[in-house]
Amino acid sequence: MARSRVTVLALLASVALASAQCAPETFTAFLADNPEVTVNFAQAVSQNGSFGQGSANIPFPLNATQLPALCAVGINVKSSANSSYNFGLFLPDSTWNNRFLATGNGGLGGGINWPDMGRFSHYGFATMSTDTGHLSAAGDGSWALNAPESVIDWGYRAMHGSVVLAKHIITNYYATDDGISYSYYASCSTGGRQGLREIQLHPESFDGITVGAPAWWTPHLAGATLWEGLYNYPKSAPTHIDPSLFSTITAEMKRQCDPQDGLVDNIISDPYGCNFHFEALLCTSANSTACLTPAQLATLYKFYSDWVDTNQEFVFPGISLGTDPGFLMSQVSTYGSDLFTYFVFNDTEYDFTKFTYKDLKIADAINPGNASAHDFDLSPFMKRGGKILKYHGAADSLIPTGSSTYFYKKVLQTLHPKGINLDDFYRFFLIPDMGHCSGSVTGPWYLAAGSQPLTGATHSVPGYEDAEHDIILAMMNWVENDEAPDHLIATKFVGDNAALGVQSQRPLCVYPKQAKYISGDPNESESWECKSLYEP
Repeated sequence: MARSRVTVLALLASVALASAQCAPETFTAFLADNPEVTVNFAQAVSQNGSFGQGSANIPFPLNATQLPALCAVGINVKSSANSSYNFGLFLPDSTWNNRFLATGNGGLGGGINWPDMGRFSHYGFATMSTDTGHLSAAGDGSWALNAPESVIDWGYRAMHGSVVLAKHIITNYYATDDGISYSYYASCSTGGRQGLREIQLHPESFDGITVGAPAWWTPHLAGATLWEGLYNYPKSAPTHIDPSLFSTITAEMKRQCDPQDGLVDNIISDPYGCNFHFEALLCTSANSTACLTPAQLATLYKFYSDWVDTNQEFVFPGISLGTDPGFLMSQVSTYGSDLFTYFVFNDTEYDFTKFTYKDLKIADAINPGNASAHDFDLSPFMKRGGKILKYHGAADSLIPTGSSTYFYKKVLQTLHPKGINLDDFYRFFLIPDMGHCSGSVTGPWYLAAGSQPLTGATHSVPGYEDAEHDIILAMMNWVENDEAPDHLIATKFVGDNAALGVQSQRPLCVYPKQAKYISGDPNESESWECKSLYEP
């Protein structure tokens, strides 16, 4: 009893000390040698408290909640004569695991990702996110107009500068002899691009990264996003597909492609292996409403096919079969047009309806902000012992799933001739029926990854907090124990609410293997097995 009381008193004393340290002057002292850095705030957050910037933080208006006791810190860094960026830190009081984890952003937006930082702080990480030098919604690139230094911040500079300073602050704040034992990264979409770009430019930054649906090929992704919207433009054209037909299209894709994996479960497990008959959607004399004309079918063919230029140059993959076309075909998305208007041409009068492949070639030459993570030689990161876990939803309507398979194959083509086996440091998982970064009506999708909030959970996978079900723990286990995951198990909770219990689970296989139904209850992961494409 006495020993227990001493332990509690020591814990309370450490918490009190941490709270006393959580003051602006503490961090100002750590940064005294850097005149370009200013402490915005330092605020103690009590156990089960919340923190964030609310609606003022446009891309992340929901605060981090149910937090462990920690110190929330905001830092500003002047990056040029007319630009600066901010980053935030969550520093756990007594639960720090001697590890650092950074997370990222989405789209063209800028804002500190306090919600994901909060989820990761529950593991014990000291966490960091940068606003990339501006504040805007994910689909708003207007901030980049005639602001080349801010574009560089967004492209790579803010992330790297924040990582370096965050490590410096964490090391001084905890003042331990061991310092930071391991450094990690976890995020999705633009956050996935940021993680890949960081290890390409600075392989020493992280020991392991998990990246989902990375927006790695910046000009080509924006160009394809714009192009796909223009396929269905204008509304008066005979080629236009009315949004009322989208559900008919996806239903026919599921009708044809779902059974091809051996189980009818409303999930297309292998969209790239489906021999889809587009002409089944054509209108006939008996069906003249929920169907497509030949002109509309030509639009659909383009949308679900790779974009190949007239000289047969591959430009970007099409959307995968079974993916709802609504997001990209209902409108011309600013995710595409804003990059050309504000980043490339700096012209508010730019007419995106006149977009051509020539515009994309100009964007390629500029590579705004040096943002594209297109260096396929990842051997410097591998040689440091770095590990990559990458995932992508097979029904992603924003960033085509094929962009991740294309990236994987380009890395393979680069490193395999050097005698490097990708599975030794880089493993990729496709998640059937998952959309962009998270979510599926039917299929198991939850891995506790970046940009995967789950109702009823503070972090990890409730009831399954292990390296088989949780991609963050899988990353740590691979880096720290050299135990590479040969599969992960995705979870679908009833109503996507952890409190309502598990609906189904399914293994995710290391690409190019796929999960095949064997026998038993298809909602149980044991009823599936990872097999090569060439296995019976």
